[in-house]
Amino acid sequence: MKLNRNFYEKSAEILAPELLGKLLCRQLPSGEVLRYRITETECYLANDTACHAHRGKTPRNAVMFKRGGVSYVYLCYGIHNLLNVVTGAENEPEAVLIRGVEGFNGPGKLTKAMQVDRSLNDLDLTESNELWIEDDGVKFEHITTPRIGIDYASELDKARLWRFVAINL
Repeated sequence: MKLNRNFYEKSAEILAPELLGKLLCRQLPSGEVLRYRITETECYLANDTACHAHRGKTPRNAVMFKRGGVSYVYLCYGIHNLLNVVTGAENEPEAVLIRGVEGFNGPGKLTKAMQVDRSLNDLDLTESNELWIEDDGVKFEHITTPRIGIDYASELDKARLWRFVAINL
């Protein structure tokens, strides 16, 4: 079952572990539908120096200011498209990075495998037939660790245990 708007209107800190076990779904232009189980996430909040929105709204991060349930896809290092799920209330920018799915560890690897690029930025995940998330009831236990690749953030934000990794797969 496709996740509804209420699911996405939670804080990223709450939603990030709840996304573990859900199915990330992508309908390719050929009509084929890919479904991969989410195994790793990270959360980013507005007052977090690792968050793209911590300094305010820009053309790049404007989608983060929408209400929860839309995709935020951006280019990282000029190479990798990374997929985030916008969460929470409108004008309270926060998001969850989908870092891994079964079979593809790493946010760039999963977007490449699922053909996710910036053309899928700002899609309503509750209505889109190109990209969405389903819940089939599977739940994973998880561990928390500091996030990866945020050397530019403050020491406090680098130390936050905001990376969620499924265990006992």
